[in-house]
Amino acid sequence: MLAYLAIWACLIAATAFETTGDAIVRIGLFERFGLPRAGALAGGGLLLLGYAVMLNLAPLPFSRVAGLYIATLFAMWQVVAFAAFRAVPTPPILVGGALIVAGGLIVSFWGTAPAP
Repeated sequence: MLAYLAIWACLIAATAFETTGDAIVRIGLFERFGLPRAGALAGGGLLLLGYAVMLNLAPLPFSRVAGLYIATLFAMWQVVAFAAFRAVPTPPILVGGALIVAGGLIVSFWGTAPAP
């Protein structure tokens, strides 16, 4: 059970770092100029580095963690898109997202035995 918590903690942290870092880079590119732009780009870059570290700390083989990561990433993107840009997901995003989540779960769990 502790292993599952560690996996989810790493994935949630990684997706939070990636989506927030991407949002800050977007803000830096399109809404800031001069020194504030450089600060936003640097801050976003540090968060993206944090994403890479956290994803690789997840105690799963990379091929299995990728599926769970993609599913978690989709959900986190919707949260950050709403919080940062007030973007509400449309029906095509929700349907496509359901397929993304289903695919991520298939990649991660199809044909694998549960951990003891």
